[in-house]
Amino acid sequence: MLAAQECSVFRASLPRARALPCARVLSAARPARVESTRFSSPSPFRAQRNTAVKLATKTRQSLVCHAAGNGSSEYDYDLIIIGCGVGGHGAAIHAVEQGLKTAVIEGHDIGGTCVNRGCVPSKALLAASGRIRDLKNEMHLKSMGIQVGSVDFDRQGIADHASNLANTIQGNLKRSLEAIGVDILIGSAKLTGENKVKYSLPGRVDVGGEVTAKSIIIATGSVPFVPPGVPIDGKTVFTSDHALKMDWLPDWIAIIGSGYIGLEFSDVYTALGCDVTFVEAMDKMMPGFDGEIGKMAQRLLINPRSIDYHTGVLASKVTPGVPGVKPVLIELTDFHTKEKVDTLEVDACLVATGRAPYTQGLGLDAIGVETDRRGYVPVNEKMQVLDTSGEPLRNVFCIGDANGKYMLAHAASAQGISAVENICERSHVLNHLSVPAACFTHPEISFVGLTQEQAEEKSKEEGFPIAIAKTSFKANSKALAEKEGDGMAKIIYRKDTGEILGVHIIGLHAADLIHEASNAVATGQTVQDIKFNVHAHPTLSEVLDELFKQCHVESEAKAPVLA
Repeated sequence: MLAAQECSVFRASLPRARALPCARVLSAARPARVESTRFSSPSPFRAQRNTAVKLATKTRQSLVCHAAGNGSSEYDYDLIIIGCGVGGHGAAIHAVEQGLKTAVIEGHDIGGTCVNRGCVPSKALLAASGRIRDLKNEMHLKSMGIQVGSVDFDRQGIADHASNLANTIQGNLKRSLEAIGVDILIGSAKLTGENKVKYSLPGRVDVGGEVTAKSIIIATGSVPFVPPGVPIDGKTVFTSDHALKMDWLPDWIAIIGSGYIGLEFSDVYTALGCDVTFVEAMDKMMPGFDGEIGKMAQRLLINPRSIDYHTGVLASKVTPGVPGVKPVLIELTDFHTKEKVDTLEVDACLVATGRAPYTQGLGLDAIGVETDRRGYVPVNEKMQVLDTSGEPLRNVFCIGDANGKYMLAHAASAQGISAVENICERSHVLNHLSVPAACFTHPEISFVGLTQEQAEEKSKEEGFPIAIAKTSFKANSKALAEKEGDGMAKIIYRKDTGEILGVHIIGLHAADLIHEASNAVATGQTVQDIKFNVHAHPTLSEVLDELFKQCHVESEAKAPVLA
């Protein structure tokens, strides 16, 4: 019945004399006949006809997915998504596009960690503090003929900017779901079966219930990980959740961990006049980055600023203080010997030691599933949840930080779209090596794929040669015009096939530049393919243009020299 109704709509959109038969528009078995239909009418008519065909094709795909997702009326929904962060939101939109009746269950804030306590508000702080850093850099401005007076800032105003941005984006996400008919159910969810979910709010008898769905996606995200021996008081010892509120600016702050979160906050704090001390368990700073990029990052982001650091040590004990009255005490223990080596006295301590999955209380035992020792929900490559015997559950999926595959907001969204594709019985596997990552410091850092160290290890194991090409921002006209020549880009690729293994960038707008490389990896392009791409001049994208043109593979035949 639905197919007939949709067909009538598309017929009505075409001139009566040229109306296409319903079977011709919607039948997958006869696409050639639709495309080969000839018209002698002017181009506006043809454009109208092409639009109708495209709409019909999309509707047919939605109908097929709808049939796959809900073959009967025994369920309340085709799909229920537990959690509505960036991953759950992306999955919900894609599900509706495929014709699935969808609901999300959210116990906290629409947008999850990213929008409310992570990516979004932190970028507001970085934007404001970055402007302050630029305006205070008199030598940099003077080199471009600019003179400024005294630069001051309002701490609360900067904090309000971050809060207002989060509220705006949260409202936008909620309205975008409501506009396409997604039901938003408020409460904490608990699985009571492979097709049943209960939800409720503590102390509220008017909120909650039990709903059923053909398929369920778990998208509950993560919370800050706090190591043992570190009590959080939210004032002098706090996580990124508290730091984003920027209730006060300590003169001296210790940051435990030198990953993305720690680096970005060090950028904010030093721009606003604070001294920073890093406490890093590994033997070098920024251990998760490519080694060469990490060294340059230390030269650009650590050494010239009011930052010192301790590596190879653990913050084994932290004692909160009182702002302006009593310092925070941090006992440092050698990572290898476990012997106490020092005690720091600072005004505040930010715990930036990563994140832990938020999976407790989900009722996974009701569907025969157990998390691993770290709390992650086990999944296969199609995001299907695995039971205790390692077998995938047909209709239960898990995406984002809760599965631990790649703890980034956009990775969660990509996994959500992939899960919906699999729900619609269109087999899809996300290549996580094609997912880009970025650190929004000044300058920025970004990468996709393997580090040089990982690529070298892989080449030894599998027996293939690798090659590396590099270029500098100092050779880029746009970067020099901005007086921002510090930075580099590098690519690691297979010398025999041209396969791109990894691309790393540090420099002006690195987070925006990485996507040409990540999309090349996602679509299987080689260095031979992308070296012929054309880039506008003068732009920062020419950094990658220069990088790609330096790549050569063993199988390339040299063109003959013409006389």
